[in-house]
Amino acid sequence: MNAPRNRLAGARMLHTMLRVRDLERALDFYVGKLGMQLLRRQDFPDQRFTLAFAGYGQEEDTAVLELTHNWDVERYEMGTAFGHVAIGVEDVYLATAALADQGVRVTRPAGPLKGDSRELIAFIEDPDGYKIELIERS
Repeated sequence: MNAPRNRLAGARMLHTMLRVRDLERALDFYVGKLGMQLLRRQDFPDQRFTLAFAGYGQEEDTAVLELTHNWDVERYEMGTAFGHVAIGVEDVYLATAALADQGVRVTRPAGPLKGDSRELIAFIEDPDGYKIELIERS
């Protein structure tokens, strides 16, 4: 399917939003363990939520994650449509081992993608159960 010409000229992905139960725990995972930068954080007291943006580069240059913490929500239903967030790493084996040593749950050990042994991947899980795919990028 072809995109309409010029209607989206210059468009790019800005961010993906994930709802998190415990913002400090989520920031410890994404910033502390995955090495993202906390780019900005803002509380909205009247609406009772906080937004935190984290990523590997500035929002002007790269897509980032928006972590949304609704103050009065203790639990979210994990939908069946969401798949995962993918992160490129230099060495998927070393990255997975280092994260496992920090207590990160590894749901699929590092190894070749079934059907394409040239692609090396692993899956981990964030504190809210979101899947993160690690893909080796030379």
